[in-house]
Amino acid sequence: MEQVLEEPRKRITARVSEGVRDTLEQAAELLGATVNQFVVQTAYVEAQRVIERESVIRLSQKDAQRILALLDHPPKPNRRLKDAVKAGQRVMRAQD
Repeated sequence: MEQVLEEPRKRITARVSEGVRDTLEQAAELLGATVNQFVVQTAYVEAQRVIERESVIRLSQKDAQRILALLDHPPKPNRRLKDAVKAGQRVMRAQD
């Protein structure tokens, strides 16, 4: 039989008011979970939602089409872009 190695677990603790604790206990009981299971699962789902929200850029169809068009047909470099490239090159040379 193959052994499954479990990743070491770490503890997270939180001090909460009695009212918060009562609410968590009630919600956990309604789902048939322990308070710990409820808190961990709920926090994990919310953490995933926050990470996705902050990591993914959502565009309208119009904005996406505009970006794709710019990638297919980029504008010619203007003076500001050329100056920025030169400044970047100077910085890179100074770091060498």
